[in-house]
Amino acid sequence: MEKRAKILRIAELLEGEYGKPVWAHEKHEPVATLVGTILSQNTSDRNSGPAFDALRKKYPKWEQVLNADERQLAKVIRGGGLPQIKARRIKSVLAEVKRRNGRITLAPLARMPKKEAREWLMSMGGIGPKTAAVTLIFGFGMPVFPVDTHVWRIAKRLGWIGEKTGYGRAHEILDELVPDRKKASLHVNLLEHGRRICAARNPKCGECVLNRLCPSAFRFPNFRR
Repeated sequence: MEKRAKILRIAELLEGEYGKPVWAHEKHEPVATLVGTILSQNTSDRNSGPAFDALRKKYPKWEQVLNADERQLAKVIRGGGLPQIKARRIKSVLAEVKRRNGRITLAPLARMPKKEAREWLMSMGGIGPKTAAVTLIFGFGMPVFPVDTHVWRIAKRLGWIGEKTGYGRAHEILDELVPDRKKASLHVNLLEHGRRICAARNPKCGECVLNRLCPSAFRFPNFRR
């Protein structure tokens, strides 16, 4: 099966297993998406979600976050892990967004081609390809494919990318391979699949809906065809 066709088939199988995620990007303000994604770096949604809620409760306006004392901001978001680093990063990004756009808004990105918009975001310190991609697809509905730890691991096991492919290159390859109409769905469902089935250690290959399409399944002792 040709690789793009295989990816489409896998996207459909995962939709059958976990459902087809519906994400109305119009309801998710892009700056909130960006800040929330920064908070999610190097931690789980279980930790970053409450940290984001605490931040918004303490500082309802982005200007308040920008002007907040860094140590106080770190205390507010400490549940998300690496609070000092993330507080500094969030304040730095908001300051740069304001410097470029005159106020804290990412609205100008909506008029850019996705490559230009991604480069615009990644030119700011602390924003890598995943954070940029998540911001664009879930904040603007742009057809970009974010690669996190789960997606990266599963893409290797499925043979979509090479074993030594880094995050940056993985974003380029998979953004090209994954059909635009499946990018959001496949990203969300691969995350879920990585948490439930395709774990880093001891993946549950025998329970995996993808095992007949996965060239790596035979490597694990718990797999039976």
